[in-house]
Amino acid sequence: MTVDHAPPDTTAPSGGLAPAAPGGPPLEIVVPLTSRGSRLRSVPRWLRRTVGPVTLLVLWQVLSASGVLSPDTLASPGTVARAGADLVGDGTLPSAMGISLQRVAVGLLIGGAAGIVLALGSGLSRLGEDLIDATVQMLRTVPWVGLIPLFIIWLGIGEAPKVALIALGVAFHLYLNVYAGIRGVDAQLVEAGQALGLGRWGLVRHVVLPGALPGAMTGLRYSLATAWLALVFGESINADAGIGFLMNQAREFFRTDVIVVCLVVYAFLGLLADAVVRTLERLLLQWRPTFTGQ
Repeated sequence: MTVDHAPPDTTAPSGGLAPAAPGGPPLEIVVPLTSRGSRLRSVPRWLRRTVGPVTLLVLWQVLSASGVLSPDTLASPGTVARAGADLVGDGTLPSAMGISLQRVAVGLLIGGAAGIVLALGSGLSRLGEDLIDATVQMLRTVPWVGLIPLFIIWLGIGEAPKVALIALGVAFHLYLNVYAGIRGVDAQLVEAGQALGLGRWGLVRHVVLPGALPGAMTGLRYSLATAWLALVFGESINADAGIGFLMNQAREFFRTDVIVVCLVVYAFLGLLADAVVRTLERLLLQWRPTFTGQ
C-alpha cells in the first residue's frame, strides 16, 4: 500500500505568517521597502513639491482673514497679488528686475572669473598655493558686507560698489569649491594618466578639470545665492533703481505688500538661477552616477 505525501502548503494570506516546514518555526512574509509608500510615489513629483508652499500660503491667508495678522504687520496674499499686478502693469517691476539682473550678471562674471583663475593657480601649483591661498583665506574671513563703507569711499555711490560687492562674494565661493575640487581629484587617476603618456597639460585637461567640475558646479550654486544676497545689500547704497530700491521706498511708506512682492521676486530669480545650474549639472556631469533618493 502506498501513501501519498502532499508537499507542505507554504502559501499564507497577505500580512500573515507562512506555515513552516515540518519541525521549523513559522515564516513571516517580508514586504520589500520599495513597495511601501508606493501610493505617495504615484503622485507626480511636481505636485508633491508644491505641498509645502501651498500649505504656507493657505495658512497665511487664514491668519490674515481671521485678523491674527493685521495689514500693518503683513499684507494678505490677495493684497500682495494686487500690488504685484499693479507694479507689472505700469512697468515698474520689469524695469527694476532688468536693472538688478544686469548688476548680478556683471558681478557674477567678474567675481567668477577672478575666483576660478585664483583657484586654478593655487590648486594646480604648490608655488601658486603658497602665494595665493593664504591671502585668499585671510580675506574671506573678513565680512564682505562690512566693506561697503570702503567701497563707497573708493568707488563712489554709483554702480561700481554694487557690482564690486557682488563680485567679491561670488569670488570667494568659487575659489574655495574649485580649489577643493582640484585637490580632491583621486591621485590614482593622475598616476593612470601619467602611465598612459599624458603630459602636464593633458592631465589638467583630461583628469584634473573634469574631476574638479562637480565642485565647481557646487561653488556656482553657492555663488548665485550669495550674488542675490549681495545685491540686497548693494542696492541699499544710494540706489535709484532696482528691486532693492523698490523695497527701500516701500519701507518708508510702510507698504508691506510691495516689500513682499520684492521678496517673492528675489526668491523666484534665485530659484530660476538654481534651476539653470541644475540643468548644467545634468548636462556636464552625465558621466558621474549619483544617488537620487528612494
